[in-house]
Amino acid sequence: MKRIGRSFRFAWEGFHTSVKKETNLKIHLFVAAVVILFGFCLRISRLEWAVVLLTIGGMISLELVNTAIERVVDLLKPECHPLAKEAKDVAAASCLFFAVVSALVGAVIFLPKLLP
Repeated sequence: MKRIGRSFRFAWEGFHTSVKKETNLKIHLFVAAVVILFGFCLRISRLEWAVVLLTIGGMISLELVNTAIERVVDLLKPECHPLAKEAKDVAAASCLFFAVVSALVGAVIFLPKLLP
């Protein structure tokens, strides 16, 4: 039980540090809060909630993984190296791709409720 508690504490510390230091994560959290508010206001269905929450969770998780990759690359290669840049760019691209898909999911769920 002690190990589980420590694991949760380490995870919380990682999340807290990321929120403090990563602007993109703050943006994603703000957008997530707005989307959740819209979900309540527009009374989306249970299935739509499941899709929205999975999408939000995926975006936040991917941003955290991107942050971890950036930190490890910076630690291992503080000087600019083409492969280090590639690794960071690919990690960032995965976040961008998922953000675009998330916006499309939002459009599919929310636009029909907003447009007559």
